[in-house]
This record gives sequence, structure tokens and C-alpha cells, in this order.
Amino acid sequence: MKKIVIAIDGYSACGKSSTAKRVAAQLNYAYIDTGAMYRAVTYYFLQHFVNPTNPKAVEQALKTIGIEFHYNPKTGENETYLNGLNVEKEIRGMEVSERVSEVSTLPRVRSCMVELQRKMGKKKGVVMDGRDIGTTVFPDAELKIFMTADFNERAARRQQELLEKKQLVALEAVKENLAKRDHIDTTRAESPLRKAEDAYVIDTTHTTMDEQVGMILDMARTTIHQEQLQNKE
Repeated sequence: MKKIVIAIDGYSACGKSSTAKRVAAQLNYAYIDTGAMYRAVTYYFLQHFVNPTNPKAVEQALKTIGIEFHYNPKTGENETYLNGLNVEKEIRGMEVSERVSEVSTLPRVRSCMVELQRKMGKKKGVVMDGRDIGTTVFPDAELKIFMTADFNERAARRQQELLEKKQLVALEAVKENLAKRDHIDTTRAESPLRKAEDAYVIDTTHTTMDEQVGMILDMARTTIHQEQLQNKE
């Protein structure tokens, strides 16, 4: 069966990652969490006191950063490794969340991560989620999805996600963080968050996870079928 690239973009806390993971599992595709890659870079910068405004320091740090995803049979998910160490828990905290948009705006960081992402998806058969997958990383992806949701709903989901990780954060603080990230993501000069012209929009405000996954699986199977028919012509 022909394999395709499924690009899922959208705002924070819309359910992109959870949806993408389940879609990938159903199709037996690889799942690549690009947001985790930028979080890993941000975590490295914080741990090694790398000043994002110092181009030389950023360039030197990027030369020493290695990011991989390894499957954890206990959780049934891929987890993020930074230079051989599992940092999945560390990169999900508020400290990283508060800085990741700033770090991800750096042109050199983005070009480095985009290059790595393209290598990961070169053989296709991948579901990749992020902010610029359908517009910059894989503009020729066979299926593009743009996910959005009501701001208050997104904030509530993010707060719950943090609670599940035993991190108690006030809702107002979560809202402030989301608003800041939205502004940075949509206004940055380098690969801003925007919907690709040929992307399907899914508003997850009132949809269940099963419904979201089902919609994308239907789109994916239709796209794969169409691609196979075109190859036969």
C-alpha cells in the first residue's frame, strides 16, 4: 500500500499530538512530535545557560544537540531523547513551555530542526505534527490538517494535562502562557503558524478524541486510495 505524509498543524492544546499519535498507530505509521524537538532544544539551552540572543552560542549548542525518539513499551509511546537521555518529562514542564516559542523563533534553530524533520519523513509513512509542517517542512504533503479550538477550552485542557503530570498551575497562568505562545507563533518572521491553503480545518472544541481520529483516518484512507489510482493511470 502506498504511504503518504500526514501533516498536522495548529495551536497549542488543540489535541494535535494525542490525535496524531493515534492516527499513526492505526495506520502503522511513524509519529514525529516536532514540538518535542523544539522543547528539547529549549531544555538544553536552559540547562546549559545558552543565550538565545547570542548567534555564536546558539550555533555551537546546536552542533552538540542530538534528538531521537524511542518507543517505550511500558507507555506504548515514543519518548524524546536528548543526547541519549530520556527528557520526556522534563520538556513538558512550565519552565520549558514559557521559553519554547522564543527559542523556536530563532532562524538557525528552525532550519536545523526542519532539516532533521525532513530526514525523518523522507521515506513517508509518517504523521508529523507541529506549527509549520504543511507550510514549510512538507509543503507537498499528501494530507494536511489544521487543528484549532476555543481558547478557554484549550487552556482548560492544558491545565488538566499539567495536573496529570503532577504540576499544579493556576488557570490564569496557563491562559497567559497560551496567549503569549499564540502571539509569538503567529507573528514570527520565520515559518509562522498559519493554515496551508490546501489544509482541512478541524475544530476540536466540541469533538471527542475518537471523532478527531476518525475524521483524519477517513481523510487519510481516501487520500491513499486516490494516490494509488493516480499511480495506475
